[in-house]
Amino acid sequence: MINESHLKNIKSKVELTTDDSYYLEGSKSRISEFIFLLKVMWEFFHGFRVLHFIGPCVTVFGSARFKDDHKFYKLAQNVGSALVNKKFAVMTGGGPGIMEAANRGAREAKGESVGATIILPMESTPNPYMDKWVSFQYFFVRKYLLFKYSYGFIVLPGGVGTMDELFETLTLIQTKKIKDFPVVLMGVEYFTPLMEMLESMAEIGTIDRSDLNLVLLTDSVEEAVNYIEKIVSERFNLSKKYKFNPSKILGERRWK
Repeated sequence: MINESHLKNIKSKVELTTDDSYYLEGSKSRISEFIFLLKVMWEFFHGFRVLHFIGPCVTVFGSARFKDDHKFYKLAQNVGSALVNKKFAVMTGGGPGIMEAANRGAREAKGESVGATIILPMESTPNPYMDKWVSFQYFFVRKYLLFKYSYGFIVLPGGVGTMDELFETLTLIQTKKIKDFPVVLMGVEYFTPLMEMLESMAEIGTIDRSDLNLVLLTDSVEEAVNYIEKIVSERFNLSKKYKFNPSKILGERRWK
């Protein structure tokens, strides 16, 4: 469950978030730039420390705006449970809506439920269905951690933020910055216009036709998780990973 002192710490930082735009307005004083660098380094270090012993993850992206009675919330909840049954940890952005639903499904299936939250005025409280989470001020640090610990991605309907995460994932795969990780779009009706746009991009030549094969579009939870499991087992030897031993000196412990 959510630690109250941690929540207070997050809320106290929300006011600082708007000040971070200062660093995006050109060159600053040397000391300001150095302080910014230290803050970014700390966020990376803290994220690595918290998530070091998590098992192989699948990250679920989607809108923060859906309530628990919406069909896409229910779909994401079922996705979270199904991933756990395939022995994956479930990672989300840690917020409400689709993220909460996927974490909730993982928790209810007694699996690992993890979050990488972003500190925002409208989304400052982590959802209550995570075993562990890390809170970030910087989107690029958060996004890196979501990619770093994942071996597949499931994208449910969402807005601008979800599209940003989807297209950055596809860009990293397309440019070989990460291996050909499986990407699933869930919500055929919602994503059909997007797939048609990608098809038109392939016809014009702004992307390769082979890029259309980077995603699977489906409404079936079973098809989605089987696709993830098949590709992960074929492309990644996970038996050689996650063999790190916790250090008593550093106060480390394994995940459940």
